[in-house]
Amino acid sequence: MTMFKLSASVLAIAAAATAAEARDQIQITGSSTVLPYATIVAEAFGENFDFPSPVVEGGGSGAGRKKLCEGVGENTVDIANSSSRIAQSDIDLCKTNGVEEIMEVRIGYDGIVFASDVNGAEFAFTPADIYGALAANVAKDGAITANPNKSWAEVNAAFADQPILMFIPGTKHGTREVFDVKVIEEGCKATGAYDLFLAASTEADEGAKKKAAVKSCLELRTDGASVDIDGDYTETLARIEADKNGIGVFGLSFYQNNTDKLRVATMGGVVPSVESIAAGDYPVSRPLYFYVKKAHLGVIPGLKEYVEFFVSDDMAGPEGPLAAYGLVSDPELAATQAAVAAETPMGPLN
Repeated sequence: MTMFKLSASVLAIAAAATAAEARDQIQITGSSTVLPYATIVAEAFGENFDFPSPVVEGGGSGAGRKKLCEGVGENTVDIANSSSRIAQSDIDLCKTNGVEEIMEVRIGYDGIVFASDVNGAEFAFTPADIYGALAANVAKDGAITANPNKSWAEVNAAFADQPILMFIPGTKHGTREVFDVKVIEEGCKATGAYDLFLAASTEADEGAKKKAAVKSCLELRTDGASVDIDGDYTETLARIEADKNGIGVFGLSFYQNNTDKLRVATMGGVVPSVESIAAGDYPVSRPLYFYVKKAHLGVIPGLKEYVEFFVSDDMAGPEGPLAAYGLVSDPELAATQAAVAAETPMGPLN
């Protein structure tokens, strides 16, 4: 049982942190998915340590990593939260701007769920269904054609005859990368569209052919059926509340905290839950990270202590407050704790 104090008001600390100005505070930015977890930790950190609560802001995984890589010094951020793994282009940008060493900290796992109005129709999706609804071009009668589907019943006869309207993460969100790879790309392959794109490619190199086919798979329709959401999950929820036909993409924890408003769909026959993600059964899950500018350790007050506190058993363990909020605890958390204690920078990407 945790010995740390935990306040009930996460929103209060977020507001206070935003208003704060002193640079003796840790500066954190990035993923809207990781934001609530980081906010919980920041609140508890401020209450239990002799350091001010960190400033935690959103803005998207990609944008956060770019801010991390702007340089070293008090005018730059200390940590970037991310719902997708850092890219080589980010690492290259960091090095260009003098950020030589980065610590990669995996905090646990989350799932991407598909949810609609709590009083709406039930859906049992597969990646092929989502691809058939959102893709710009689909496979039909052995050929590629512009997507003709207007209702979910046209995609799958078992579905309700309601207009296709999906609110998906914008391209700056880490969630979008996972959505593209694990849902759209997989659906493209399952429907046979990928093979048709591959056969139609004019690239000479086999690797280039595959990249071109994937790029074609990821082209989504632009007629209003697929709507990018650049804000956080609260904006997606607001869109669904405004149009009950809408289906949104959410993080599992957000859905779990809004079950009075949302009905979740199965994916591949599996109900998204902490248990199904921990068991590896739910097909659309992803690790969550944050990245630490190592040069700021020992310079920014409390930074090392915050990082260690975040991945402690008391916070990120299976009985901690992050798990209670919806984070799936990392079975390799002890290894992460050891790497943080040793201040181990990440190696090259595989």
